[in-house]
Amino acid sequence: MAFVVDVYARRIVGWRVSSSTTTDFFLDALEQALYARQPERDRSVVIHSDRGSQYVSIRYSERLAEAGVEPSFGSKGDSYDNALAETSNGLYKGELIHRRAPWKTKESLELATLEWVSWFNHHRLLEPTEPGPIQVAYQVANG
Repeated sequence: MAFVVDVYARRIVGWRVSSSTTTDFFLDALEQALYARQPERDRSVVIHSDRGSQYVSIRYSERLAEAGVEPSFGSKGDSYDNALAETSNGLYKGELIHRRAPWKTKESLELATLEWVSWFNHHRLLEPTEPGPIQVAYQVANG
């Protein structure tokens, strides 16, 4: 699972399910987020990730530059700046993955994830704020 969470709006703006962690998998989640948020070049957009090989790949880095998005990487061995990532993944696993396992097909997992993302974005108790003038995207990924 890969998530892209808009930190300012506290919404998941891109996600993908895959059985492998290729660069294309993460690029697909990024493309969905870029389409959903359509960041403008004159706004400050930062995408934060860990130092996984997919996030430092040439193709991923080139796509960020093309979209005018600044990459940000956490310190090696430091989980503090990945707190949002870990929280989102923990909620996803606790509220969906472990509760309804075992998953028989990738399609059933994708549909359930779509439903969970919709709930996360629109119905959870902590209401998100509306997007403001500065958009900050936070990459969240978990294999």
